[in-house]
Amino acid sequence: MARTTIKKAKTVEEAISLALEELGIDVESADVEVLGNEDEYSVVKVTEHIADETKISAFLKEIMSYLGVEGDLEFSYPDDETIKIDITGNNISSMIGKRGDVVYAISYLSNIIVNKDKTAFKRVIVDCENYRASKEKKLIDLANSTAARVCKYRRPIQLPPMPAAERRIIHTALQTNRMVETESFGVEPQRCVVIRLRPYTKVI
Repeated sequence: MARTTIKKAKTVEEAISLALEELGIDVESADVEVLGNEDEYSVVKVTEHIADETKISAFLKEIMSYLGVEGDLEFSYPDDETIKIDITGNNISSMIGKRGDVVYAISYLSNIIVNKDKTAFKRVIVDCENYRASKEKKLIDLANSTAARVCKYRRPIQLPPMPAAERRIIHTALQTNRMVETESFGVEPQRCVVIRLRPYTKVI
């Protein structure tokens, strides 16, 4: 958890300096908030800034230790708003879980940890030995092939039950398809996606 201190001094600069000295950090590693004035003194709140990668690493290593997984974390950055972490190592299947439910849950919690008290959202994707990337490709292929069958036979098709993250991939894969639409039905853990023709669609 990030350390925080509040200091007051005759000037803002002096108050910040006192706070940094107490925390043992430099200004580049701190978030500074000027709280105002109190009895002719400037009051500041200084919080130790913990890098997103440090937060994620601490969380994931705690999970890995609990599950008995020995491995490494590889960070990559697909874009400015995304952090991707691939976990490699021994006994990695326990980090994936049945149908990927564990790795999806870990990703969800990692997003909460990184984005707590932030105004700009940063997406965190946790993968295990490329499981999610491989699964995503298979789901996109399934979505497209099922959409083609829906158009051919002109009837809706219900896919097998999937976790929310996998259903989202199906919806995203077909959102620009002008012939079909998707909708989720049912109650977890049996919730699934139905693919059907869009209303008034003429299939040639």
